[in-house]
Amino acid sequence: MTNCESCSMPIESGRYCEHCTDENGMLQDFDTRFGAMVRWQQRSHPEASRAQVEADTLEFMAAMPAWREHPRVLARLR
Repeated sequence: MTNCESCSMPIESGRYCEHCTDENGMLQDFDTRFGAMVRWQQRSHPEASRAQVEADTLEFMAAMPAWREHPRVLARLR
């Protein structure tokens, strides 16, 4: 077992889970993944504001190998 490099979900093989890849097995673009992760966070933390959920999601993505060097993730530090 290993973890998806995009969302940390446990996977048996490869770099990315089925939720983070497109129909060709390629990593989805940042905006697609960010949107999906924000929606998941909103369901998990309905009391949190949209701004807080987005900030938390960017913070989480900063720890993921697939996203830690992405400009939107790096911009959160500015």
